[in-house]
Amino acid sequence: MSKLILTRHGQSVWNAENRFTGWVDVDLSNKGQEEAKKSGQLIKKLNIKIDISYTSYLKRAIETLTLILKENNIALKFNTAWELNERHYGSLTGLNKEETKKKIGEEQFKKYRRSWDIAPPPIQKESEHLSKFSPLNNGIPAERIPACESLKNTYERVVPFYEKEIKKSLVLNKNILISAHGNSLRALCKFLFNISNKKINELEIPTGNPLIISFDKNLNIEKNYYLDSSRAKNIIFNQ
Repeated sequence: MSKLILTRHGQSVWNAENRFTGWVDVDLSNKGQEEAKKSGQLIKKLNIKIDISYTSYLKRAIETLTLILKENNIALKFNTAWELNERHYGSLTGLNKEETKKKIGEEQFKKYRRSWDIAPPPIQKESEHLSKFSPLNNGIPAERIPACESLKNTYERVVPFYEKEIKKSLVLNKNILISAHGNSLRALCKFLFNISNKKINELEIPTGNPLIISFDKNLNIEKNYYLDSSRAKNIIFNQ
């Protein structure tokens, strides 16, 4: 039986400021570092071998994974993939969420933030935030770099990466750890849990709380649960 452990990075400094972060490469907050360490401690209690680890190009996810591996005395060898990056929030990048909601109205705000296939306007080429993107992004083919994304767009890069790179290791009964982001993990969960386009807006992924997904030999999901039950969110399944 293989296990897939999905962990959203700990709270970032922009999470704490309630800003749309997207591809901006911000650090973990002090709380986020503690959440990452706690994630590592919870995973350690599972007493299983972590065979392969993946993370995005963004340092808040990389730092979270690093802290988890250190807590488990695992060598800092992992795979980075831009396909696991957070959703690109386009022109919303850097804006305060509450102020934005007041400015554009709650209905439009919800469409941009939680709809399946509505993307915000593209980020402007002169945006100050472009210089704050991860330098690792320079390795992404230019034609694949978005100026904004919907969750559907995010899904269209996350799921093919899962199918090509991660699934084959699960088939071989490997335990996989992924440290990524709220929306890249929502996209993957949509696929794994067969969540409809309509219901996906209800799925929340808490920071720093590992989600365990256990598969049988045919990669059917047998169990799924958060390690910290006090901060668990509802897992939507086949809806």
